[in-house]
Amino acid sequence: MAEQTALYRKRYVPAEIIHLKDDEILLQTEDILITKWKVLKPKANFDNGYSCYFLKEGYKVSKFLQKDTLLFYYCDIIDTEFQTETNSYIFTDLLVDVIVHEDGKTEILDMTELADALSEGIITPKVVEMALRQMDQLLQVIYAGKFSDLIQNFEGR
Repeated sequence: MAEQTALYRKRYVPAEIIHLKDDEILLQTEDILITKWKVLKPKANFDNGYSCYFLKEGYKVSKFLQKDTLLFYYCDIIDTEFQTETNSYIFTDLLVDVIVHEDGKTEILDMTELADALSEGIITPKVVEMALRQMDQLLQVIYAGKFSDLIQNFEGR
């Protein structure tokens, strides 16, 4: 029997790596990984959701729910590393994020956090370049009216 794939979230700010041991993998292909999860720490405004990691594109789209009611979609810009020897993914949060509301309103978050991390030497210019390029790729999908192509992975979930 094959060992289940382990998932880890790595953050620069704060510096941490968290094993997402309770996330349930619903689908795993060469291109995407879909998980179902509950919040790690109690939150007032949401308690569970689904995430679709776009492994080649460098972003994760999450469906945030409160008692199974959609609140919004939260998009993390990420760097994905697969470690064959441990059958694990490490998803590094590249700090900038995008929120997409049901009405299509889009918010870009944490640009200052990205700039601060660069000026403080926490991340390199290469990481900033990667984050900005991947965020731009995601925004091009959103602005072209094709965000529904990304969230179709959540249909029926």
